[in-house]
Amino acid sequence: MAKTDKLSAVKGMNDILPGESARWEWLEAQVRDLMGRFAYRNVRTPIVEHTQLFVRGIGEVTDIVEKEMYSFEDKLNGERLTLRPEGTASLVRATIENNLLYDGGKRMWYIGPMFRHERPQRGRYRQFHQIGAEALGFAGPDVDAELILLAVALWKRLGLTQWRLEINSLGQPEERKAHREALIAYLEQHTDVMDEEAKRRMYSNPLRVLDTKNPAMQEMVNAAPKLLDYLGEASLAHFDGLKAILDANGVPWTANPRLVRGLDYYNLSVFEFVTDLLGSQGTICAGGRYDYLIEQVGGKPAPAVGWALGVERVLELVKELGTDIPQPVLDAYAIVPDVAAMPVVLRTLTQLREAGVCVQMHTAGAEGMGSMKSQFKKADASGAHFALIFGADELAQGKVTVKSLRDGQGGAQVLQSLDAVAIWAHTLQSNA
Repeated sequence: MAKTDKLSAVKGMNDILPGESARWEWLEAQVRDLMGRFAYRNVRTPIVEHTQLFVRGIGEVTDIVEKEMYSFEDKLNGERLTLRPEGTASLVRATIENNLLYDGGKRMWYIGPMFRHERPQRGRYRQFHQIGAEALGFAGPDVDAELILLAVALWKRLGLTQWRLEINSLGQPEERKAHREALIAYLEQHTDVMDEEAKRRMYSNPLRVLDTKNPAMQEMVNAAPKLLDYLGEASLAHFDGLKAILDANGVPWTANPRLVRGLDYYNLSVFEFVTDLLGSQGTICAGGRYDYLIEQVGGKPAPAVGWALGVERVLELVKELGTDIPQPVLDAYAIVPDVAAMPVVLRTLTQLREAGVCVQMHTAGAEGMGSMKSQFKKADASGAHFALIFGADELAQGKVTVKSLRDGQGGAQVLQSLDAVAIWAHTLQSNA
């Protein structure tokens, strides 16, 4: 047969192998439990959506829509489709389509892969994963604060302490319009220090110019008109309400007037959790209020607020800080000298698993079951606390030998009746 070329994963789309997946499962378990305590319910949306959802929801002049989306035409019906680049627009579409707000506000959360075509680097991949929490139908700063407190509670659970919270208010559309006019007039006077990207955005999305990372533009940007100076009484009261709740709960924050976020749908509160431990990819969680998105996507007007965190970045931070992640551990390893014993072995192991015991069975290789010595080596290497020996002598008595592999005393062992599996299953778990 001709040798075939080896296939590899698409650049920026990574496998998560068993050694690493334990970290993911640990994080997901922490999130799932915490979301339940905050009364947020899980929602799962399709990975593929109509392209227009993101163009309309995120904004035509954002980096995501202009440069990063994986969009294609469905050859079967000519529809323009896109692999979702973020989760909020999809959740809003699902809320509208299924009329979820008919009886009041909803608190929801999601988890899953997102897709953006950008240069892969640490903490930034073309297929990446997000966890998001969204509260739809609630207008007050108390829910903005609740979501921030939810994130803070998660950091505490994960053992993450080296973060800072930056907050800002983008006000309402009419306030942004007045600021936008003043900002454009200011930028027009400083085109000599602006790069091509900033000049391109000066009229289409001038707020994003303030978010530049170009060192040559920092002095000019720092002196630009500040949106906070254009906010009305209601917007300022909303922002002050958020700050008061954070202060009352001991959550440190910094007001960052240049924090604008990269998506068009935000208004009023915006926030980011940032760390200095991950280099340029320092934002680990970000969000804000998007009171006009539901109407923009075709639903009845309703307020909303939410955040999303990058799973890869959070796990990088967990690893950077050396957080101890519990790894899966076997309770027992079944040693089977003779393949003829398999019917009894599998019946017994099924009972043990039903009783909650984590047990791995030794299986035959090309040369049979292998020697007892080799099986004991594999049992020891598996990390199991006990070996279950299904030898001919034991089975003739209707029993199995349970041998301790981790007692430090050479391996104490005892015969157990196959008819009393449920009883000794408890012993295996309690002593593991």
